[in-house]
Amino acid sequence: MTHHTGESAYVYAAVRTPFGRFNGGLSGVRPDDLAATAMRGVLAALPDLDPQDVGEVVWGNANGAGEDNRNVGRMAVLLSGLPVTLPATTVNRLCGSSLDAAMIGSRTVESGDADVVLVGGVESMTRAPWVLPKPDRPFPAGDVTAVSTTLGWRLVNPSMPAEWTASLGECNEQLQEKFAISRERQDAFATRSHQLADAAWNEGFYDDLTVAVPGTEVTRDESIRPGTSVERLATLTPSFRVEGTITAGNASPLNDGASAVVLGSRAASSRIGGSPLARVAGRAAAALEPQMFGFAPVEAAERALRRAGVEWSDIGAVELNEAFAVQSLACVDAWGVDPDIVNAKGGAIAIGHPLGASGGRILGTLVKRMRDGGHRWGVAAICIGVGQGLAVVLENEDA
Repeated sequence: MTHHTGESAYVYAAVRTPFGRFNGGLSGVRPDDLAATAMRGVLAALPDLDPQDVGEVVWGNANGAGEDNRNVGRMAVLLSGLPVTLPATTVNRLCGSSLDAAMIGSRTVESGDADVVLVGGVESMTRAPWVLPKPDRPFPAGDVTAVSTTLGWRLVNPSMPAEWTASLGECNEQLQEKFAISRERQDAFATRSHQLADAAWNEGFYDDLTVAVPGTEVTRDESIRPGTSVERLATLTPSFRVEGTITAGNASPLNDGASAVVLGSRAASSRIGGSPLARVAGRAAAALEPQMFGFAPVEAAERALRRAGVEWSDIGAVELNEAFAVQSLACVDAWGVDPDIVNAKGGAIAIGHPLGASGGRILGTLVKRMRDGGHRWGVAAICIGVGQGLAVVLENEDA
């Protein structure tokens, strides 16, 4: 087969909804509608791009058990008013789904299968349904339990070793023990996340990265608490162990939201109607024991850097999804990177973590930070339940 001249994939635009709190201002909006809003929003940022020129949609979603069923990427295309001729797929790599979508989309551009690809992801954790397993035989006599699909393991296969199927919080308490990351450090990290996110919104950083959801009054990320302090967080009770270190204050909350990114070849810039913002220079997945999932971004980022041909000393900005303060600190410690360049505009502890949407959020935020700061190289990384991590290295060729 003839290869497509080694074309690189570039980010041209990134937009997301504000992230709503669980049972908050976006709780009345279906996930397929949230996704359609993000799609329309990112295309509105590129007014010269004819939607007919988009070759493929790759969309991330972690649940798929409710209104986001039956390929929510395709549903959102239809709801958004995009051409019915635009094909779409939905990918599920849990918390990493929309970063995975961007990685798949970038390969689609590089291979020449499409010149312009729309990627992103969505999650409504509020609207995630309860599920009931079907009985093994008719007319069971006992009760059955409706299982919440909002977060974490469900309907677990009994063949799975128990240590693999621990709750996400318990897994991170194990990570805390392994790396001796104190409650004080975790609370300080969480406080910083809220303060930086609040400051970033106040200074207008997120204004052109976000699009309002019709029919709602959510104008900024609802989980940000500007008044957060280390002292206040210190009063919270541990959530997973009596003597534990992880609380509701130093872990990401449950959220609703969507994110979208337009990727394209450099040759497509004339049709897209804008200059490329950043080149996808390296990408990688990594995996380890399920209970150590919070540490998986470490190896994913190392691999992505090697593929990009750069080192940590070259990196000017890092966006690491803050699933828990403890796993974020473990990753930053392992990389040996300057903590000040990580999540300088706040992270998921404050902004929120609607599972399928977070990868697109960190990618868009990274691009803007690199453009604003004149950074040539940046890393986006995310940990994923059941022992995985993803990372993407971007290059700002204008720096």
